[in-house]
Amino acid sequence: MKIRKMICAAMIMAMTVGMSACAVGGESAASVTGGEGFSAEITNGSDSADTIPDTTPRSEEKTAGDDRAEVRDKSAAEKFSEDAEIKEKKDVIIASDTLDTGETICAGDEASGIDSSQGNHTDIPEVGQLTAGEWNDNSNWGFFTNLINTGTINFPSYGLNPVYRTMITVKSESGLPVVNATVRILDSDGNILWSAITDKNGTAYLFEGEKQKGASVEVESGDKKQSFELTQTSADTQSQKKTENTELELTFVGEVKNCQNMEIMFILDTTGSMSDEMLFLQSEFSAITKEIGTENTKYSVNFYRDEGDDYVTKCFDFTDDIDALQKNLNSESADGGGDIPEAVAEILKETISESSWSDESVKLAFLIFDAPPHDGKEKVLYDTIRTAAEKGIRIIPVVSSNSERDTELFGRSLAIMTGGTYIFLTDDSGIGDAHLEPIIGDYKVEKLYDIIIRVINEYRQ
Repeated sequence: MKIRKMICAAMIMAMTVGMSACAVGGESAASVTGGEGFSAEITNGSDSADTIPDTTPRSEEKTAGDDRAEVRDKSAAEKFSEDAEIKEKKDVIIASDTLDTGETICAGDEASGIDSSQGNHTDIPEVGQLTAGEWNDNSNWGFFTNLINTGTINFPSYGLNPVYRTMITVKSESGLPVVNATVRILDSDGNILWSAITDKNGTAYLFEGEKQKGASVEVESGDKKQSFELTQTSADTQSQKKTENTELELTFVGEVKNCQNMEIMFILDTTGSMSDEMLFLQSEFSAITKEIGTENTKYSVNFYRDEGDDYVTKCFDFTDDIDALQKNLNSESADGGGDIPEAVAEILKETISESSWSDESVKLAFLIFDAPPHDGKEKVLYDTIRTAAEKGIRIIPVVSSNSERDTELFGRSLAIMTGGTYIFLTDDSGIGDAHLEPIIGDYKVEKLYDIIIRVINEYRQ
């Protein structure tokens, strides 16, 4: 496992000049009056502790007892900005892992048997070769806010704007999280602006538009429904802030219900550039399902390409028949595409809005892709992601090789607005073409297989 520090150079320059005039976390004050059974506390959403990390290159030492860790000099992957591309050398830790064969594999080392000069590989990769990182913007909201306020990244992205966020945590009278509750934010006319389902921590993320302001919040669980008024006033009239952030904690008197069932969906771009990622899923899907299991758990695999290809979308229902799922996977090959955008809007609409998700389940959708949707699909995408949030479907993008910055921002929007998390492949495996470094903070390089297993278990209730 490797610890990596990633900072965009443009962000550092912009923050040096402009942070004094920018609000962190959208300082906002709010007052609430609740119905029976509610108590509420609002914080300003200040994330002052989430400062931009020190960018001075440094060496990471081996941890005590970790005799597998090696320190290597390695050139950091490209960091992008709108007008600059800067490279710098960093000392990183590359942790070796022993596969089932007993062979020791070190990312970027000759021991891996991977020749990065060969580009895409046609052989099915051994389990554990693809490497990746993970970043959760909802858990690092101060960092995300700084990126917005300094103009380092901008939204909306293909009709999705995640910056105007209200985070609500619902707890029982005993202090336990109220999971799987429906939380809605409404405007002054009673129109629902956004609806979401609380996660295992009792947290739901709600989103307003730049000109849409929430006037009340409603929480429903079981046969209990209660609401309270919400008023907000700006605490900083001089800043040029571009985000709003309200954090609200409620004590709810009502039913607390966990979901024992899980539904896990894989959505895969099968155009010509996705051969490595397809081989990964084909070779590791059965191992993933074996690790997670099939008790109270069903899976679905779905594929898409683009208009003019052999097919646009190909979808399958949820099942616990792993052999049937593996057969569907093995029948696919990477082909088609050609231009950059693909039928992302079409596959999301079909899998999120039209698939047979059950009411009582933890719902995860892994979108493995390397290209954004077509322009002109903004309304379809917004409506689909709104539906995902309403159903409690957590979209987890897995961004692959040759992706561009707009694909990253689109993927991060999907994750933020549905309570998911953002996964991205890295160059450390030596497999495939170059992978874009996202504009994020510190992250760990892990095997993609391990990240998928860990993320699924983290959402399990």
